[in-house]
Amino acid sequence: MRTNPPPEDVEAEEASFTPPLDVGRLGDLLGFHLRMAHVAIYRDFAETMEELRLTQKQLAVMELVAGNPGVSQIDLANTLGTDRATMMALVNRLAARDFIERRPSAADRRRQELHLTEAGRAMLARARALIAMHEQRFIELFSPDEMDALLAALKRIYKGG
Repeated sequence: MRTNPPPEDVEAEEASFTPPLDVGRLGDLLGFHLRMAHVAIYRDFAETMEELRLTQKQLAVMELVAGNPGVSQIDLANTLGTDRATMMALVNRLAARDFIERRPSAADRRRQELHLTEAGRAMLARARALIAMHEQRFIELFSPDEMDALLAALKRIYKGG
């Protein structure tokens, strides 16, 4: 016996038959296309990391701590362009999962140094394998020369020249 699909499935099915909106002037805006590309990459990343329950920001923090043992929350916040409160919340979540630990600095006891735990290193290794697959799905859309040009163009945007 067939049952009716849940309402959200019906809405999704109806949406798939809706013609795309005319984006008008948005189609000529760089920011619009960067945003749409970001959304596509973000969604794929979220689906890829779902089993590990890690966000892009959490992974970025773990990568930075792995590459810079003893880094401070302030340095992380400055590098990622986020505020101190947001960074503290990110580090707290990672510490609660035993991926990062805070240690007092030997040079300045007021400063907290961040280090990956053994569990954090193991989780990062698992995440890196998934990230490689995630990245490959998008890299495959471009030739090597196109990829080099795309990365150079994006860096020019956020580095200002």
